[in-house]
Amino acid sequence: MKSTRSIFVTSTCLWLMIGTANAEFIGLNIGAGNFAPADGSAYNGSDYESIDLVDDLDTDNPEQSSMVLILEHPIKSLPNIRYQGYDPDSSSPMTLNANIYFNGQTFTSGDEITSTYDLSQNDVVLYYQLYNKRLNLDLGVDLKSFDGEISLAGPNSTSVEVDETIPLLYLSARYALPNSGFYVGADINADVIDLGLSESSAHASTIMLGYDSGSGLGVEGGLKTFSLDLDDANNLDDELEYDGLYLNGYFNF
Repeated sequence: MKSTRSIFVTSTCLWLMIGTANAEFIGLNIGAGNFAPADGSAYNGSDYESIDLVDDLDTDNPEQSSMVLILEHPIKSLPNIRYQGYDPDSSSPMTLNANIYFNGQTFTSGDEITSTYDLSQNDVVLYYQLYNKRLNLDLGVDLKSFDGEISLAGPNSTSVEVDETIPLLYLSARYALPNSGFYVGADINADVIDLGLSESSAHASTIMLGYDSGSGLGVEGGLKTFSLDLDDANNLDDELEYDGLYLNGYFNF
């Protein structure tokens, strides 16, 4: 996660040096808030047995702060940049009330185990504005990186490590409601084109409702979902799914 942010900061500084030399202005949007996953599941490769991360593993309320940084400019030949990162994690001791099978290991009812969920996500998006009126349409590429693990430790232990960067198509649409300051929108990040950079695949989507005060301050909230299909990553084939609510405050410079 730190290396991804370092690359992003370096790229942003270079971009700013180029942009400020040619552009009359640069729009900057900085936001921060919370992402609170409400449900999630993991699947065990060829066995494809679903384990609910909340009900079965008691990874309750892995709420974490999120950060958003958006840089926009009037130079049509250069893409805009959007960065977003969040890091949901949870670690809980529990007593199993049913047998579960995870990553080749069997855990039986009555076992005392500690389940850990930690999956940071970083998105660096390069995009162009296709339309910017009451309806705003953006199209670009999202370099989405995952870093973390899901582990169970008790009489025996196992973990699924995740360290993947997957290029995704990025499509964003927002519609400003007339004379209100409110807007609705949706983002879709999907690997619709196989670039051969990763055997794994991912999909993420966001549905949001926001309010822009007109003075720079704003607030936005909605529902985030994502799925990650690990294909021969660290010799593992697993699938993760998660969804939850988020709330961000932001300021437009």
